[in-house]
Amino acid sequence: MDKRPNILFLMSDEHRADVAGFEGNNVVRTPHLDRLAESGVTFRNAYTPSPICVPARQCMMSGRLPKTCGCEGWVDLEPRYRTFARELSRYAYNTVCSGKLHHKGPDQMQGWTTRIAPDATVTPQHIENRLEAEFDRYEREPGTGKWSNEKEVKRAGIAYGPYQHFDTTATDAAEHFIETFFSDPYYDRPPGFSQHPGPLLLKLSLLQPHYPFFTDEAKFKYYLNRVPVYTDSPCDHPVLALSQQNKPVDVNYRDIKRATAAYYGMVETIDEHFGAVLKKLHEVGQDIDDWIVVYTSDHGEMLGQHGIWEKTRFYEASVRVPLIIRWPKGFDGARVCDKNVNLCDLFATICELCGIPIPEGLDSRSLVPLLKGDESGWCNESISHIRRSGKDHIMIKQNALKYQHYGGDVPEVLFDLERDPGENKNLVVDPKYAEEVERFRKRLAELGYGPAPVRDYRGAGYT
Repeated sequence: MDKRPNILFLMSDEHRADVAGFEGNNVVRTPHLDRLAESGVTFRNAYTPSPICVPARQCMMSGRLPKTCGCEGWVDLEPRYRTFARELSRYAYNTVCSGKLHHKGPDQMQGWTTRIAPDATVTPQHIENRLEAEFDRYEREPGTGKWSNEKEVKRAGIAYGPYQHFDTTATDAAEHFIETFFSDPYYDRPPGFSQHPGPLLLKLSLLQPHYPFFTDEAKFKYYLNRVPVYTDSPCDHPVLALSQQNKPVDVNYRDIKRATAAYYGMVETIDEHFGAVLKKLHEVGQDIDDWIVVYTSDHGEMLGQHGIWEKTRFYEASVRVPLIIRWPKGFDGARVCDKNVNLCDLFATICELCGIPIPEGLDSRSLVPLLKGDESGWCNESISHIRRSGKDHIMIKQNALKYQHYGGDVPEVLFDLERDPGENKNLVVDPKYAEEVERFRKRLAELGYGPAPVRDYRGAGYT
């Protein structure tokens, strides 16, 4: 490889995988993402390592599962932790992010050489030599923090909120960066000229379609009478039955319909932002076929399905993510891959596509064989984890079976997505699946969880 390829990494937040045209949804309008999928590889069984923002993003960047990298809850990676941005920067990449990274610790760069647009915040607990008595003066009043799920749904509709402003700012900043990186109008340099040595990893990371569910009037009216509305009741499982606030969400059909319409409008909006960046690259003389393009999200959104809102659950709508990888110069696209993969796998994949050695000790498997159509030997497994109320919740997906462990006396769950794609029937006590359940329990122990975990856990064991 003479010169390493440029990379465009597009990311949204809380994008439910099946709300996309390339996933077969004929209501939502996502023409730019659809075009990427038409000449790229779409992964229909891509999963988040954790169905919540911060650990999902930290694990994706580190190529490690929550237990391996220590991000089992709302915590950041340790300062100067190895991320794929940091690894690529060692090989002369300009690693640039515009938008959301959700780093909350003292290391706000985490390997990125340039950060543009907002989302750089050190949380109070990381402030050095903080005076506890002074911070105690300003404790937030009870009930003035995050809205309840009910209020989120009932307030949904037409508005230009802070997330819409953030995404517009991040996209504008990315476009401006592209202009200055690839062109120099003052010295009559040719289109495509770059005054910066080394290739570019450019990430545009948006906040939408994360709640609050707001969109513009035209999109809201377009989707209001077109969107599917989930009105099914929660199941009787003590964890899967509850939304993030651990209680049912009391909303009616109209509320759900309005929130869903706004959510669809937000998905269309992120597609427009991505299209603007792709257009800007073309304007400055870049051939996008020369670029590796990745699109994904950190987790999904339940949208009221099974009576649940937000994420933090191992239902498909929450734990499955959209994933497209496109590089016509590197592999043939226009293909759908049904193998189970994980956001952690992007670290090794990007390294191999760029001709960079894959570091040891990752939970990341290179997707390059799958991108080139070779599915032989693939370990068809994906793992997700979240710590809630001090308890470890684990999902292991192997082939079409999805096993879930919640600890203590909370019932395990086993779904067979081939026979039950709606995830309505728990098969964990079905004698026909007894061998599979025991196999999952053994794998759970290997991952350092369950009643008899291995004590020398080092990783998922893929390498």
